[in-house]
Parts: sequence; C-alpha cells; structure tokens
Amino acid sequence: MFIGSHAIAEGRLTRERLRSLGYRRLVQGVYADPALDVDHRLRACGVALLLPAGTAIGGHSAAAWHGAPFAGVHEAVTVVRPAEVEWKGPRQVRVHRTDLATTDVELVDHVPVTTALRTAWDVAALEPLGTAVAALDAMVRAGSVRLPQLEHLAERGTGRWGVAKVRRAFGLVDPRAESAPESRVRVALVLAGLAPVPQFHVQHHGEFLAKVDFAWPEAKLIVEYEGAHHFEAEQIVADDQRYAVLVAAGWRVIRLSAPDLRDLDSVVRRVRDALAGC
Repeated sequence: MFIGSHAIAEGRLTRERLRSLGYRRLVQGVYADPALDVDHRLRACGVALLLPAGTAIGGHSAAAWHGAPFAGVHEAVTVVRPAEVEWKGPRQVRVHRTDLATTDVELVDHVPVTTALRTAWDVAALEPLGTAVAALDAMVRAGSVRLPQLEHLAERGTGRWGVAKVRRAFGLVDPRAESAPESRVRVALVLAGLAPVPQFHVQHHGEFLAKVDFAWPEAKLIVEYEGAHHFEAEQIVADDQRYAVLVAAGWRVIRLSAPDLRDLDSVVRRVRDALAGC
C-alpha cells in the first residue's frame, strides 16, 4: 500500500495511471493492490501511513490486533492522539483526543497500535456496551488480556475519563462466548435480568446430547445463535436433527440469526415469555 501523492511526487506514478490501473483506495490518499482483500485491519494499516508521530491506531480498530477483528470494513478507523498532537485525519477516521503514554503504544509490523490493556480500556470507554463486551470477550478468549488484569485496571482507573462505562463493560465480560453475536445477545439478556448459562452441555439420562449457546436448565430452555454457515444445505439438515433430539428430550429451543440482532428487545421478550410459560 502507498500514499498516492508520495508516489506521484517520486515519479513512480502519474495521476492518470493511479486512476487507470485500478488501485483500491483504502482511505483518502492511500491506495493498495486491488487483489488484496479489504477488511477493517487493512484500512487501519492504510491510515497508519498518514499518522503523525505520537498517535496510534486504537479502540475498536486496534482490537483486531488483539484477537477481536470485529470492526466492519466501512466503519471509521479509530485513532488516539495526545493533546499536544493536532491531527484530524481524513473523513474515514475517528480521532479521539486522550492522555497517551509511550508505554500505551507498541509497533506491530510497522503499525503503531495501542497495547492490549490500553485497547481494552478504550473499547469499553468509546463503544456501545454490546460492541465493547463482544470485543473484550474475544480479547480474553484469545489470551491478549486476562480477567484479573481487567479487574485491576478498573480498580485503579478511578478518576479517569470513561471509568463508569469501563467498569460496566468489564463486569460483563465472559470469554465463554464463541462469537460477537453471542456476546451481544448475552449482554442484552443479562441486562434484562435473564442471565443464561453460556455454552451449556445438555445431558439426558446421563448421555451428552449437545453443547448449546445459552441455556436455562431449570426451565429446559435453549437459545442458539445461528451464523451464516448454519444456512448451508448440509448444516441445515444437521441442525434440524440436532434440535429434534433436544426437543425429544424435553427441551425448548429458540433459534436466532443475524436479523434478530437488529431488535434485541424482541429477543428479550421472546425469552422472557418462554421462561414465564415454563
């Protein structure tokens, strides 16, 4: 990847060839080989070419380096900067002014990225609760940070900007979640007072039947989130067989998919109604 104006100034390209050769624009002024698969992390790498000294890729964008590559390709890239560095960045960048020590930043493949612990704090302080917890779950699951580290960070964060949001998010972290959608569903359920058992092993007469995303064992209720691969032909058949076994054993199953994430209040109502009717 390269900065277009630099390539033109050095004589490696003309403006006409930059347009005609089909280079992919990552952010304003930064281009990449069109053969590359563009995701949020690649766009963040492009932004890194523009960063002034003392700044870094941070927050939800930096989480991609620490086990949580969940930011969408079209989401603004998060950059953190100290007060003494004035930089606004191009349109596709979200710049957050904050205290930033040199120890908060590490260089990974020539990209300045906030450290895992600093990233965890900024994700919790800057992002919506469900988004933050999903990233934190993944970071803990990946081993980038540990739960005791988050607890210690929250304890000594008194007086820091965003500490209330951070403590709330940290308190909801559960690395048993196996995907970002699972984390978001769990957060909505917990906040509604309907805390499930994540990754529950269902047994019937001593025989293991299945591991399910969420369960309320006493009510024999299961909630499963089904990602895109669950809608492939062979998986549909396997899922139907699996759920038939669970239903035959006396369990009720609520199946969720991507559209349900747009209305988590409705998901909560479905679960509450199911629990009330047990």
